[in-house]
Amino acid sequence: MSKAQKTKTHIIEQAAILFNQQGYSGSSLSDLMRVTGLQKGGIYNHFRSKDELALAAFDFAVHLVQQKLRGALKGKRHGVDRLMTILRVYEHMLEDPPVQGGCPILNTAIESDDTHPALRERAQQAMDAWRFLIQRIVNQGIKRGEFQATVDADSVATVLIATIEGAVMLSKLYGDPSYLKHSLQHLQTYIQEQLAATG
Repeated sequence: MSKAQKTKTHIIEQAAILFNQQGYSGSSLSDLMRVTGLQKGGIYNHFRSKDELALAAFDFAVHLVQQKLRGALKGKRHGVDRLMTILRVYEHMLEDPPVQGGCPILNTAIESDDTHPALRERAQQAMDAWRFLIQRIVNQGIKRGEFQATVDADSVATVLIATIEGAVMLSKLYGDPSYLKHSLQHLQTYIQEQLAATG
């Protein structure tokens, strides 16, 4: 990796943490200079604008989350086990997040709703990837007889993601991990009792 590429990677990594903790709008150029240790010219030598950097930083943050999920799912074949593994990844998300500041998809989706269409679109793409992962697990599990034939994969993805993200938000808001813990326990029961094939 060249020196220029190392510098660019360093900027992206530090910006990802900053934006995920303070938000895109809440992070100034002076904040970026502080966390990267670079002057304005050093940052904009690699990125045409703060918007371009925000998109690169978001992609990097989402990649870390996806990497963590892929690593946890490696070697898991049974549909129920794969969904439970996703829950276990999020069980440790508060104390050991892939990116400091919580879930970058949730944070970006909330912040960019009306103010930053390009970031909002990127957040939708990341959310689509997560939804498709769960849908694929469920549909494959139905074919193998691991889930009940009447299970709707899109509904499962919606319930899991909405419950997890809502619980992460509540736990962060109140500084209390019990919201996430209780929600994940509820989802475990949901998977075992309402989705899993019996007999």
